[in-house]
Amino acid sequence: MDFLPKDINEYVEAHTSPETALLKKLDRETNANVMMPRMISGHFQGRFLSFFMKCLKPKNVLEIGTFTGYSGLCLAEGLAEGGKLFTLDVNEELEDMVRRYIAEAGIEDKVEYLLGNALDIIPTLDVKFDAVFIDADKKNYSQYYDLIFDKIRPGGVIMADNVLWSGKIVPSGRKKLDSKTKELLDFNAKVQADPRVENILMPIRDGIMMALKK
Repeated sequence: MDFLPKDINEYVEAHTSPETALLKKLDRETNANVMMPRMISGHFQGRFLSFFMKCLKPKNVLEIGTFTGYSGLCLAEGLAEGGKLFTLDVNEELEDMVRRYIAEAGIEDKVEYLLGNALDIIPTLDVKFDAVFIDADKKNYSQYYDLIFDKIRPGGVIMADNVLWSGKIVPSGRKKLDSKTKELLDFNAKVQADPRVENILMPIRDGIMMALKK
């Protein structure tokens, strides 16, 4: 996922505000005990999410794909007074870990953690969101985008992670075009062609597509 040279990445992180002790602990536990730990947002991307949320000061945020909760804790750092994070995931095996870190962060009253298929849950949410962070199964990115679009207020932001897909999004970065890469290519093209948004693809870690609803 890291496209910059190692020494540049190290310099970037050294000149980025540090993550909290709790987030460091969560990162260590994820890497030690959870399969595919590279899915965690980590220090730099986590600080970006926190920084952006603090600028936006959202009332309601939706996260599609909780994993072990690192990105959710970062998103929650910027919630407005009385704000809430709704985070969705299908992996019941990680529930105890996620709830433990939400409790340790002291934000149980700010987080609605919902387990199940996001395609089924999203239509039931009667909420207007200021921001959405999509970081789940790539094949459904376009469906998630369509499902949440009318639930985003004008001026709200949709963010989608992994849209550079470890460099495979361009021909020089892959040996063949696999199905997940094709799905992300289609998603990026869909957002780029959508006249209802203004978008920018940020080359942060594995790429974050950001779309501002007009």
